[in-house]
Amino acid sequence: MTQRIDYQKQSPELFKKFMEFSMALRHSSIEESIHDLVNIRASQINGCAFCVDMHVKEATIHGERPLRLHHIAIWRESALFIPRERAALAWTEILTKLPAEGVPDDVYEHVRTQLSEKELSDLTFLVMSINAWNRVSVGFQTVPGSYDKALGLEKSGLQ
Repeated sequence: MTQRIDYQKQSPELFKKFMEFSMALRHSSIEESIHDLVNIRASQINGCAFCVDMHVKEATIHGERPLRLHHIAIWRESALFIPRERAALAWTEILTKLPAEGVPDDVYEHVRTQLSEKELSDLTFLVMSINAWNRVSVGFQTVPGSYDKALGLEKSGLQ
């Protein structure tokens, strides 16, 4: 895979602002472990090789267990995720694959049993962000691992 264009160089102001938005999400009400799960699951759905690679490495650095990483794609059938994580993954999937009829009330109500209004709002912004990053990376074919050194991802030991 060869990257098509360097969007960071072509749109530096927009890249900087979007990066600031993404970095602000690290200080949201959503805990790091769910942050990692959401980023990986949306990236899997969107087929974003760069983002799956990056977020698996980040999650590994954050101490996520390898088996849970393998189970993200099958989270509904796995016993490795707590109800709060399941709710976040369900919300991630419904917003990533928006159905024509919108978000069903039962999905929303289920998620609300696990997350506060603030947490649900913050989670929604997180899902928005990763979906946007996926679209940039898929569209311009960002090469997996190409920013590992700059992002400190070599610490994951997954090269």
